Amino acid sequence: MTEPILQVSDLHVSFPSEAGPVRAVRGVNFEVGAGEVLGIVGESGSGKSVSALATMGLLPPQARTTGSIRFRGEELLGRSDEELAKVRGKRISMVFQDPLSALTPIFTVGDQVAEALRVHGTLGKQEAARRAVELLDVVGIPRAGERSRAFPHEFSGGMRQRVVIAIAIANDPDLIIADEPTTALDVTVQAQVLDVLRTARELTGAGLLLITHDLGVVAGVADRVQVMYAGRVVESAPVDDVFAHPRMPYTLGLLGSIPRLDADRHAPLVPIEGQPPAMVDPDPGCPFEPRCPLAVPQCTHEEPPLETDSQHSAACWRAGELRRNEPDAAEIFGIPTTGEPEASQISTQSGSAWKKATNGAPDVVLRVTDLHKHYPISKGAVIRRRVGTMRAVDGVSFELHAGEVLALVGESGCGKTSTLMEILGLGKPSQGAIEVLGRDVAGLDRGSRRAVRRDLQVVFQDPMAALDPRMPIGDVIAEPLRVHGVPADRQAQRVSELLRLVGLRPEHAERYPAEFSGGQRQRVGIARALALEPKVLVLDEPVSALDVSIQAGVINLLNELKTRLGLAYLFVAHDLSVVRHLADRVAVMYLGKLVESGPVDEVFAAPRHPYTQALLSAIPIPDPAVERRRERILLRGDLPNAAEPPSGCRFRTRCPLYVTLGPLAQQLCTDQEPPHTAPEGAVSPSGAKLGARPEAAPPPRNHLVACHHSRVREVV
Repeated sequence: MTEPILQVSDLHVSFPSEAGPVRAVRGVNFEVGAGEVLGIVGESGSGKSVSALATMGLLPPQARTTGSIRFRGEELLGRSDEELAKVRGKRISMVFQDPLSALTPIFTVGDQVAEALRVHGTLGKQEAARRAVELLDVVGIPRAGERSRAFPHEFSGGMRQRVVIAIAIANDPDLIIADEPTTALDVTVQAQVLDVLRTARELTGAGLLLITHDLGVVAGVADRVQVMYAGRVVESAPVDDVFAHPRMPYTLGLLGSIPRLDADRHAPLVPIEGQPPAMVDPDPGCPFEPRCPLAVPQCTHEEPPLETDSQHSAACWRAGELRRNEPDAAEIFGIPTTGEPEASQISTQSGSAWKKATNGAPDVVLRVTDLHKHYPISKGAVIRRRVGTMRAVDGVSFELHAGEVLALVGESGCGKTSTLMEILGLGKPSQGAIEVLGRDVAGLDRGSRRAVRRDLQVVFQDPMAALDPRMPIGDVIAEPLRVHGVPADRQAQRVSELLRLVGLRPEHAERYPAEFSGGQRQRVGIARALALEPKVLVLDEPVSALDVSIQAGVINLLNELKTRLGLAYLFVAHDLSVVRHLADRVAVMYLGKLVESGPVDEVFAAPRHPYTQALLSAIPIPDPAVERRRERILLRGDLPNAAEPPSGCRFRTRCPLYVTLGPLAQQLCTDQEPPHTAPEGAVSPSGAKLGARPEAAPPPRNHLVACHHSRVREVV
């Protein structure tokens, strides 16, 4: 084998704090070869990003770094910033997590790509500008010559990340470090970015160090994987071995906590209880011991070394047993539960009480009919004039039944959150109708609106931002009870009930939000939403900001509460693997309209709209063998401007099926907007009816599609 491009040996990084030095990285070793992809995974705070920043020499001055970082045989640690500047961007480049922060807002994207070329090369201004356009075209920026003159704020998140990748590959680097390059991106954009990274690696022959918390991303991209916990590597092996034969309980827990498209959606996920330790004066022994179900007395006294057996390394005293027995994650961690409260503790109405028979169907607790939400676009500083209309929601209709979970999914900008805000506002919509528990919100007076708010509560995406940091959580949970006049003695009793219900202890009521982990804070938010015994919960991306190990516990809790309390959820998400695990029905939105809806099992097993098929194909599955044989349906370009939507079918400008159709079929897509109905049959690429062939069979009556040429396509 040739010498690795990057060799990191015994890397230690610590930061000073009032309580003592924080040992963020402890004795990390790894290598990256030419053309190789090394994936580093772990929870937040495990030391992944600090290791990458140390490699680039980008740690703050107060950081103390020891060990060795050799690049092409040359030691980087200890070099001055001026010396490292000659390496950064030319021989080693980095793709950061937040592309907007990585780009300068006052310069065009073309100028910023050209700057990377001119700083490290001998190109003139015009030649660099021409090369910048070529690079933007390589990474998939449409109309690269025109868009090179745009500013970062004029691009979507995915397009900005493409620009950052263009800068990273501008000088044909030997090593690319990608630090969470797909975090917070839609699944379709994530698939595009990963495809661009593959292209960049093929063009440059560079090694790739991929840092992420998404094991599905690693499964489809990486050659080798290193799992980090508490600042050190706890498992390392070729990607197939890590996923098929994990030898560290922590790795096993991470794999079991992921909702998967190819697994039983009714089986509970396997959360890892607790949280990573604070790395200030850590206790002796294995840092994972307090959270490990396999811990033995030796684990509390002595930290296990990273021992290697046939290219597979693990830092666990019981790694040999795991290698021999290969237990399932659920078997090791047990079936999660929040504890069953006594029936008398919870005084909410049961789901069965709400399911009155009406033609054999349960009651509708939320009905949205032909909802529109348009925003005026104005221009002018002194005299403002209307120059257009932003059609955020443009004729959406759906029903939510008691005890049911309906998920709204789609890319950012499709209108999901605007739909939610219209419902939560309980005001008269500009067009259409909203009924909550049989009441039309347009006719509600102040008292009626207050009564409806008791039955319609919300859980927000960011639990820290949703909780007042100055109030103990007992007061946070009791606040809606005080607002609605619940007696003080009942408030204290109810707070204790709710804390037990969401898996927390009553004595936690005196603690402040900052003293809890992200998953615990989200449990507090759920407890607050349940305080008034609502019938409907609106969940706005409730787990997207959490690590997968914590996310699993919240998803299990939501599933359990739905069954126990008979709640109905309106669930907004962009992660379809989470949707499949939690929802009963799904409605897919694109550019303000519904394009497909139906039962989760039917839509996921046989998606008929090309957009739904693309969304499902973009979701990574944490299994390297499956990922290698999957077909990706990549969407090209950005979401069109909602102020000027395309004529006819709004998806046709990005539709992979549209380009395969004949002229007559394409004309239909261009001229006529498809209705959201059960199609009578599919259409072949030539425009002819497919008749009674299996793929042309219409879906069940409640599986609706807005596509002139819908057909079933296998996506998993």
